[in-house]
Amino acid sequence: MSTLVAYFSATGTTGRVAHGLAQAIGADAFEIVPDLPYSAADLDWRDTSSRSSIEMADESCRPGIVGRVANMDAYDTIYLGFPIWWYVEPRIVDTFLESYDLSGKTIVPFATSGGSGLGRAPERMASLAPGAKVVEGRLLNGSPSAEELRAWAV
Repeated sequence: MSTLVAYFSATGTTGRVAHGLAQAIGADAFEIVPDLPYSAADLDWRDTSSRSSIEMADESCRPGIVGRVANMDAYDTIYLGFPIWWYVEPRIVDTFLESYDLSGKTIVPFATSGGSGLGRAPERMASLAPGAKVVEGRLLNGSPSAEELRAWAV
């Protein structure tokens, strides 16, 4: 079996970390791409009428995704990266989790954040991926080196 680094990156920050992680551990990478891209205005968390604010206020919101992982069955471990939004994973990550049968897989969350930890994200993710083992994960802010990423991923 092999490892996948799947990630959603609204501004490129999480994407840079995800690609560094995939390269450091020899994993495949998959970008979770929204079918409607987020604009800067959509991401304004201070505006209660912004798209991200509206999505995060609705537990049932599941933004659409472009594309699918071709052979999810080939992976036993999925590192799942995202920016922290309102102390949890963005709803588009929920869409990703609910799009596959992840039973028997290990999901390792990692996130980038300007000011908060993973919050309730691992707990929420476990509820959305029944049968998967969701571990604690960690923040990967800044520019972690390949050595740091390998040491964490082991």
